Amino acid sequence: MPWCETCSKFWTPTSVGSNGACPDCGRVLDAPPVITAKNVNVRKLAGEDKVPWHFKLMVGALAVYLGWRVIQLVIWLVR
Repeated sequence: MPWCETCSKFWTPTSVGSNGACPDCGRVLDAPPVITAKNVNVRKLAGEDKVPWHFKLMVGALAVYLGWRVIQLVIWLVR
C-alpha cells in the first residue's frame, strides 16, 4: 500500500491519482515492492534453526508413545 510521509496515511492503489500522487497533498508516492515467490527467501525468514526444539521434543515423545502402543498391540494379539 502506498504511504504518504507528509499526511502520515496509507492509501489504496485505487485512491491515489493516475500519476501515483497523494489525494490530499499531491506528493508522488513511492510504489511498494512487489513480493513474489522468486524474490522471497523463506529459509532466511525462518531463521537459522528451521525446526524449534520443542517441536523435536514433541515428535520424539510421539514416537515413543506410538512405539509403546505397537508393543501393546502385539502383546494383545499374541494372547
